[in-house]
Amino acid sequence: MPSLSVVRAANAAYSPSYPPTAIFVGGTSGIGQAMAEAFGNYTKGNGRIIIIGRNRASAEAILSKLPPSKIPGAPHEFVQCDLTLMRNVEKATKDLLARVPKVNYLVMSPGIMTMSGRDETEEGIDKKLAVHYYARWKFTRDLIPALERAKDEGEDVKVLSVLAAGITGPVDLNDLGLKKGFSLAQAGLQASTYNDLMVESFAALHPKLTFIHSAPGAVRTHLLSSSPTLFIRVASSVLGVFAYPLTRSPAECAESMWYGVWNTAKAGAKGSTSIPGAWRIGSKGQDVGLSVYFGSEEARKKLWEHTEEAVRVKEA
Repeated sequence: MPSLSVVRAANAAYSPSYPPTAIFVGGTSGIGQAMAEAFGNYTKGNGRIIIIGRNRASAEAILSKLPPSKIPGAPHEFVQCDLTLMRNVEKATKDLLARVPKVNYLVMSPGIMTMSGRDETEEGIDKKLAVHYYARWKFTRDLIPALERAKDEGEDVKVLSVLAAGITGPVDLNDLGLKKGFSLAQAGLQASTYNDLMVESFAALHPKLTFIHSAPGAVRTHLLSSSPTLFIRVASSVLGVFAYPLTRSPAECAESMWYGVWNTAKAGAKGSTSIPGAWRIGSKGQDVGLSVYFGSEEARKKLWEHTEEAVRVKEA
């Protein structure tokens, strides 16, 4: 696996001939924030950054510290969106498609840490699964036109879902969405496997594009301290002290994730699955292949059909 110095040197060579646009879903903190900051520093204002999340104050503080966009009529910006509701995602993507002609990088890293059981939204989706899978699927599907437009112009285009590639479990095809057999362990493993199947399905449908599922490893973020579960918030400070030597900063993680996007998952290279354009990368940005993999054509088909129905926004 590449060292951090090698990773940084490779990332520093990123210098596209066009001004790229990057969207960061869940970019107001943690890994998403660090990836947005790294992208801004590497592009030096010759790229457009759009952060999507709930915390406007946090997003504006992040954007204020970055080199301002030099692209006429395309400033960095924040789009407010509660990702637990698919109608909010649809509103955000419609707004983006109306104003953003093309997208080069769609980075999705929203997270939620809770010890509560199934917590269903008014749309019938568990909130954890909504954030870790369904919203990501819908952002990807809805923004395909902007992604393909950038690719048609000869530009680099990648979709990255940061979750837990390689930390997966078998899919229960009789309980997609875990309405019958929900547990925290199942929700975590199923969401990760769903992400594997998601990138493969999109890659098969849109072979010109590249879709990546990554495992960032242990990263020092505010996921625990911002948990809706009181016990996790209280324990986060103690856990943080003991786990510190085993974790790394969001900035270091961001470097590895960008290395995976810009250097590992290259168009035309042999990917980590049998489907062109579908990749799984690890904490160092390396290709992890089919390690701990539970995909199948049947699972992809059934999950896709289930997801289409689950994310469909019903008219009020």
